[in-house]
Amino acid sequence: MSYTRREFGKLALAGLPAAAVLARTESIFGAFAQAKPNSMINGVQIGCITYSYRSMPDQSAEATLKYILDSGLSAVELMDGPAENFAGAPSGRGGGPGAAGGGRGPVGARGGGRGPGGGVPAELPEGAKLGSWNGQQCVIPAPAGAGRAGGGGGGRGQMTPEQQAAQAERATTLREWRTSVSMDKFKQLRKMYNDAGVTIYAYKSDGMQKNMQTTDAELDYLFNVASALGATHTTMELPGGPDAEAMLKRMAQFAEKHKLYVAYHTHAQGSMSAFDQAFAISKWNLSNVDFGHYVAAGNVGGSPVQFLEKFHDRIASFHLKDRTTPEHCSLNLPFGTGETPIKELLLTLKKNKWKIPASIELEYNVPEGSDAVQEVRNCVDYCRRALTT
Repeated sequence: MSYTRREFGKLALAGLPAAAVLARTESIFGAFAQAKPNSMINGVQIGCITYSYRSMPDQSAEATLKYILDSGLSAVELMDGPAENFAGAPSGRGGGPGAAGGGRGPVGARGGGRGPGGGVPAELPEGAKLGSWNGQQCVIPAPAGAGRAGGGGGGRGQMTPEQQAAQAERATTLREWRTSVSMDKFKQLRKMYNDAGVTIYAYKSDGMQKNMQTTDAELDYLFNVASALGATHTTMELPGGPDAEAMLKRMAQFAEKHKLYVAYHTHAQGSMSAFDQAFAISKWNLSNVDFGHYVAAGNVGGSPVQFLEKFHDRIASFHLKDRTTPEHCSLNLPFGTGETPIKELLLTLKKNKWKIPASIELEYNVPEGSDAVQEVRNCVDYCRRALTT
């Protein structure tokens, strides 16, 4: 996606070097000053999705901002946990560990085969087989649909009737809050992030978007929040199954109504043709392709660079992670040690001056003695070297 000069200016301004420092506050930042970050590197905006920080102990909006700053980032795809917590969502929404990631599981949960440091289980899952990467054994997951492998992290098991009733009650309470809350707190959150030098270019609240039972009022709320935060697009998982066409049409209608794009994220279904239906339905449907998952799915139809070159004008932002191909166990690995052509993707953006934010998504296992903030910073440093050497 090529942003207008005004839209991209919002990102660029957040990345300008600054001699000014943050004022002293009594917030989580403590009594110290911190220079504004700059992750606009040779014209390429490096950001991250806040899911990357799901393992950190404090999931508040203030703490998440501190993680972003400490990672050296000036732009972000914000998930709903920290945002709704800041805006006063009902208890149980957005406040605890994992909230920044929307409850998508522990670090590395969707990483595919076990990799270096993870070991190989004594008994392979049904349909899986042994493989190797860089001389170390790993597990090649079973094809999607065979057993539990390839299903994206397994399940929590069937809930009891009491648990189902409690979940329904929480959902109703949250729906009532969402459809009545003022946007003032979200605007305040945007100002807090912008004042610190961080631009929110995308907002994700996937739980509402992928559910056909979501009300029109809730979808209006979703786009109103994204707009209040200054985002150019909201992101969600690419719909599949019998409701896919209806969902794509419905989301496009709300995107057009609010003049704010909806961009679809891919996992194992990523391919050169994965977005054909979405693109054909509306110009307001864009891509939030995950190039790491694209590689782990087998580069179906072409390479990540070929996808970027073909669809750059329909990509709102994309996710970066380093994964291996299915033949090498679809591993999630630190940047520079897998098979995702991260450097080539970034250099393609730089060469063509395509203004598409690249979102780091930390999904490999955090090494002992480190934490998510340090690992995201390592990813940022890798991107910086790729764009400056």
